[in-house]
Amino acid sequence: MAIFSNTPREPEANQMRRRTDHTSLSIIAKDLTVTGDLETEGVVKIEGKVKGVIRAKTQALIAPGALVQGDVHTAEAVVGGRVEGNIHATDRVEVQATAEVQGDVFTRRVVVLEGGSVNGSIKMESARDPKAVPKPEPKPVPELGPKG
Repeated sequence: MAIFSNTPREPEANQMRRRTDHTSLSIIAKDLTVTGDLETEGVVKIEGKVKGVIRAKTQALIAPGALVQGDVHTAEAVVGGRVEGNIHATDRVEVQATAEVQGDVFTRRVVVLEGGSVNGSIKMESARDPKAVPKPEPKPVPELGPKG
């Protein structure tokens, strides 16, 4: 029996490594608050606070202590912090022990670790393309005119 093998022992772990090997990584630092929508073809790691929709084609990582107030659209979401919104993942969602999700989860595969919570429904369905999710409609600006 050979000591070294070309066959990966943990195919899922290798798949995760491959996902981030050739994609860009954007980080929202712990002391940063972003108000507005984020969109990237790569991976986004949230350590601070985001008030808006996140669209990360590859992966969205929400670190312990982070806060997202808005929906998350991605292929894979790994949540360690708090999400106040729905998560739409075409592949997988992982809710870690430190995580709290206040919203619905739509994905093909889900993992909720002991201690993690989802206060909403989990819908296991066929994948949706994150780009296929409609962007929010702009809110009309009230007219400011003379009172009459």
